[in-house]
Amino acid sequence: MDNSGKIVLVDDEAMVTKTLATLLKLEGLKNTVSFNSPYEALEYLENNECDLVISDFIMPKMDGIEFLSKAKDLPTQQDTTQILLTGYADKENAIKAINEVGIFKYIEKPWNNNDLIINIKNALERTSLKRQLKETIVRLKIANEELEEYSRNLEALVEKRTKELYESREKLKAIFENCADGIITFSRDYSITSLNNAASNLFGLDEKNLIGKNFFEIVINEKNQKFQNPFSVDSAIFLRDFSLVNYNTNDKTPIEISLAKVENEKNSFIVAVLRDVSYQKENERLRDDFIATLTHDLRTPLLAAISGLEFILNGTLGDISDKQKELIWAMKKSNEDMLGLTNALLEVYRYEAGKIYLCKTKFCINTLIKECISELETLFQQNNSDVKFDYDKCEELLINADKQEIKRVLLNLLGNAIKHGGENVSVRVTTRQEKKDLIVSVEDNGFGLAQEDIEKLFKRFSQGTTKKRSCSTGLGLYLSRQIIEAHRGKIWVESELNKGSKFIFKLENAINESKVLL
Repeated sequence: MDNSGKIVLVDDEAMVTKTLATLLKLEGLKNTVSFNSPYEALEYLENNECDLVISDFIMPKMDGIEFLSKAKDLPTQQDTTQILLTGYADKENAIKAINEVGIFKYIEKPWNNNDLIINIKNALERTSLKRQLKETIVRLKIANEELEEYSRNLEALVEKRTKELYESREKLKAIFENCADGIITFSRDYSITSLNNAASNLFGLDEKNLIGKNFFEIVINEKNQKFQNPFSVDSAIFLRDFSLVNYNTNDKTPIEISLAKVENEKNSFIVAVLRDVSYQKENERLRDDFIATLTHDLRTPLLAAISGLEFILNGTLGDISDKQKELIWAMKKSNEDMLGLTNALLEVYRYEAGKIYLCKTKFCINTLIKECISELETLFQQNNSDVKFDYDKCEELLINADKQEIKRVLLNLLGNAIKHGGENVSVRVTTRQEKKDLIVSVEDNGFGLAQEDIEKLFKRFSQGTTKKRSCSTGLGLYLSRQIIEAHRGKIWVESELNKGSKFIFKLENAINESKVLL
């Protein structure tokens, strides 16, 4: 392939751009330009056509998604391919970028150099093919104008153009048949009308055995997610967590599906691109297992360190000075914070891996809330804050749920009200019964949240605001959402900047009216 394609590297860290440029140079890709500011990169791209833009996701002032979106709108970059570099925690945003911005690929940090080079070369080839296709369209338009101009020589011109069209069609046919991804077209009733060899191989069936079958009946929707009818929208649709069964081997293959509507004068149809993601899924599983094993093994030495420090603090090992006690107390607190992070990571993994089993019992939710408030009383006093608990109608409100997991959610919501609401904050907890449903809310009159931050609040590693960073893990609300959804409930927030926040969760059919027997 041609290694002369121009590549623009954008990352706020100079070391990253320098390293990438050196790696590309070693691979023969010498035509690279590096920027450590997205604004300087946009100024350059306004006046210079390039083949590939590689951008980091997390950058100050302008993130990678916003930068690539602005770059895509520039007249000089209409055919440019874009790649986003992202960390594991930003994976969901990267997928959203593929759907909304239309980037070619996201690559997770740290990357594998061989995989990175392959993706970059594929991206350069994609840009080249797009430009070739545009040139072909321009040539066809010119040919049409010539056809009108030379109507007297119609027969000769038709023969000439027919030959060119045949060659173009054969080229497109060759691309269709030899594409590594499966390509399927289907009509409005989802009946398959055509497919390439890669798609036939994925199913293990000949084309004649697949034509006419309902596309969405022969692929498996792993999570039963809802999605828009592809014929009702003009933009492309990207679907994850699907799989299909090979009818020859009975093996189940995980796939990602890209759907795009194609319209002509007579009708419209959908082109579906099926990508085998078995390799990516296996890598994700190995990575998650590694994280789970690591966090699990960290707990034992942390617990041992905390216990040892407690022995020193309570005088079991002899008297210590006040300064020594202050330092050891700080060390103990740091170890407890690390243990909390480790436990949160482990719980998140267990929920995502489906390895958590709820142990539901009958208990009084109002009594549990009082216990949680009592546990956090010291924090409320330190923050000069007060808490009020209002329960609906009767004091004894019995529910059927996992008591320890619901307690984890309550402590998280109350703790957040103290930590993020500011000093002298007033917190109000309420429980309410709607038929068989339980509704619990934790409301404060603190700083509140901006509307742009609310939609990110329950995602992994979100710290509640884009304007500042805190020392929290960003896992508490994400884990709370996992717990509530495991109970077939839902959790949400109502908030306005500088007017406080109200976190609410609802457990459907959780109310149990029978008494608890002690």
